[in-house]
Amino acid sequence: MKSKWIKLLAMLFAASLVAAACGSTANTAADTVDGDDSAESDDGGDDGGDDAPADAQAALDEANARADEAEARADAAEAAGGGDGDTRQFAGEVVQITGPERSPEEWGAIEAALDPLEEELGATIIYTGSADWEAEINVQLAAGNPPDISIFPQPGKLADFARQGDVLEVPGPVQDFVAANWAPGAIEFGNVDGTQFGVPNKNDLKSLVWYRPEVFEAGGYEIPETYDEFRSLVATMIDDGITPLCVGIESGQATGWVFTDWVEDLLLRFEGPEVYDQWVTNEVPFSDERIVAIFDEIIELWNTDGAVFAAGGSIAATNHSAGNAEGLIDGDCAMVRQASFFSGFLPEGTSDQVDVFYFPALDTETRPVLGGGTLAGAFIDRPVVWEIMSYFASPEYANARQAAQQGFQGGEGALSGFNTANLNVDRDLWAPLEASFIGILQDAAIFRFDGSDLQPAEVGAGTFWTEATAVVTGERTTVEAAANIDASWPTGDEDSEDDG
Repeated sequence: MKSKWIKLLAMLFAASLVAAACGSTANTAADTVDGDDSAESDDGGDDGGDDAPADAQAALDEANARADEAEARADAAEAAGGGDGDTRQFAGEVVQITGPERSPEEWGAIEAALDPLEEELGATIIYTGSADWEAEINVQLAAGNPPDISIFPQPGKLADFARQGDVLEVPGPVQDFVAANWAPGAIEFGNVDGTQFGVPNKNDLKSLVWYRPEVFEAGGYEIPETYDEFRSLVATMIDDGITPLCVGIESGQATGWVFTDWVEDLLLRFEGPEVYDQWVTNEVPFSDERIVAIFDEIIELWNTDGAVFAAGGSIAATNHSAGNAEGLIDGDCAMVRQASFFSGFLPEGTSDQVDVFYFPALDTETRPVLGGGTLAGAFIDRPVVWEIMSYFASPEYANARQAAQQGFQGGEGALSGFNTANLNVDRDLWAPLEASFIGILQDAAIFRFDGSDLQPAEVGAGTFWTEATAVVTGERTTVEAAANIDASWPTGDEDSEDDG
């Protein structure tokens, strides 16, 4: 019975891989690609291209092989009656993990990083990434069928589930292990009302502008040191017949998050971290004139004639990273403001054609840093689950994932798109540029986590995205959008109404 269950899970895993690969082929043909924040993480996307059918078959073959292996182990253990079978601690157990990262490089690197633990524990660990993770995890919980572990790109959503009693508190020994590898600032985003529910496993640096040095050299352009200089550079490039920016906000059900990142970076610059914190908690509402002014600033910039290239035909139809990466490399634009994971979307063999500069603040003295990341949360209380949760926070996981993801991106020295604030990783595994990102994340004097990811999910991963998209497409004014977002903010009355 156990072996049939393992086989079924692996078949479902294979089917999801095939669907993802085939779906990416259709998206490429339509010039759009599903993505996600990551965060954001933070943080996926896949244009698949002509390799999608081959990717699908390889995924199916791999999943079938893993299913056969797991089934054989389980059968052997059952036949031996627990005596002469696999004696590893968790032999025959299956752990399901879901998350938003699903490009071949990210998915493959996560699987590769989990392989050593799988071998050590004897368990079968199956990761499934999805473009619609935000919606699917809600459905799974409502059906009473959550995964064992899920990777959260939004601490706000983790907090919602924690307060509902769905996500489990991290046990003390696991917390101690996490604290030995991460700074308090990186851990606190998994803390909800004084209790730790999340384990950090990835970080992204967001206050970056990617650019083509050869374009800057040919035009005699200087790296801007202030935001005013950045706006002047945009105007100069337009006058010179060069499109300054590639912009796209398409990301499947998460479409619109790119706009929210711009809002957060500019809010830190224009108003400072104190106002930023008040906005995250709704003490400063979206309809505050300072927030609306930032909405207006972004829309005015993006709507300036000649300022933006959108590979998908419009900003709302262009993928957040894949489309912009192609535009940057093809010379359709000179710059892309995007997080550190953007390097994972650059066409293979082109990472040496790009560089980054800090998205400038109002002055050169104040350099706030916006970041994001992902947190692992557990839904099922099993010893094997806590072993995996600890592993996610380890330098071994980060090092193994980096090595695998860099390999998928072209090998040693390539930009991987994976970053971490884990204090004990081997930075030599990262290319110098991305190793510098790790240092910035660890050392920033003013660091703030992605605000929309901290807000309640119905706002930060809901109306903020949808209303931002409506503003970009011209369906809503910035004032109307801000009012709609404010109206969606949970008041607490929902619980009392349910109780009554």
